[in-house]
Amino acid sequence: MAVQAQTPAFLNQMPPAAREEALDIMKRADFIFETRTQPKHVRLATMEKLFDHPRLGAAMWRYCQFVPRFYASTHPDGAWSIDDTKGLKGTLRLVYQRPGHRVYLVEGVAERGRLKTPFSVGARMLTSYEYWDGKHGFESRLQTWTALNSAVLGVVARPFRGYIKGRQDEFIAYINGNVATFGEFAELNPKDFYGAIRRDGDAVALRDFEAIFLKK
Repeated sequence: MAVQAQTPAFLNQMPPAAREEALDIMKRADFIFETRTQPKHVRLATMEKLFDHPRLGAAMWRYCQFVPRFYASTHPDGAWSIDDTKGLKGTLRLVYQRPGHRVYLVEGVAERGRLKTPFSVGARMLTSYEYWDGKHGFESRLQTWTALNSAVLGVVARPFRGYIKGRQDEFIAYINGNVATFGEFAELNPKDFYGAIRRDGDAVALRDFEAIFLKK
């Protein structure tokens, strides 16, 4: 009952199977985190298009030289994965969507050493991402509930829990703070991205960029 009392309203609008999975994550959550972004000068419609095209978003992230360098791939069922090729991977499933709000179920892993831990760290996450046109520009609010895998809950790993939480919170805030930045850059001058994305070699990202930013 305590969990139900804190249940966000969007959970009641999710498909039953996804809702049960989300509730399970919330009940077992080791970490809960929330962050908001400073306003950015980018149109809401532009950001919506970028959210719908993760391979393009990853290519633009790389062009902006944010670290780590992410590569994205899409799955036939609509899910998509990110990989920094250095041991950090995640798969995201969009389980709820309405204008200005998207909810994902995420499965991620950081291989041994990636977070400076002597073991790999696997986790399941519920991520609620809300965004809107504010008085001074595009703003967003991100909430996450993270349930670590059972191996991390062992006695050996316990001294690392505070460190893992700190690294995750720092990383999520960093990612969220930069999500709109490449949209802002691209909207100011899309052609700055064009040559780099062509050289990058992702035909899907190039096609999406041309459709979103160069189509007359």
